[in-house]
Amino acid sequence: MEKKESFSLHGDTLLQKVKELIAEGNVRKITIHDKSDKEIMSFPLTVGAVAALLIPVLAAVGAIAALIGDCSISIERTETEDDMYDHMNN
Repeated sequence: MEKKESFSLHGDTLLQKVKELIAEGNVRKITIHDKSDKEIMSFPLTVGAVAALLIPVLAAVGAIAALIGDCSISIERTETEDDMYDHMNN
C-alpha cells in the first residue's frame, strides 16, 4: 500500500529536500511540479538504489532548483507495517 504526500517549497530548498527524502529510504517516487502545478520532473526510487546512480538525477534537480521559484514535491511512500496496523485499528 502506498501513501502520498505533497510539500510546497522554494527552488533554493528543493535539492536539499529531495536529498532528505531519498535518505529516508521509504520513498518510491518523487514528482516535482512548478507553481502552476505543471509536472517538471518525475523519477522512481527503487529499493537499494545505489547512490552513484542518483548523481545525474540530483544534478538535474539542482539545475531545476536554480531556474524555478515556488514549486511543490509530491511523493509516494511505501507504508510500513506500523502504518498498516494503524489503518486497521482506526
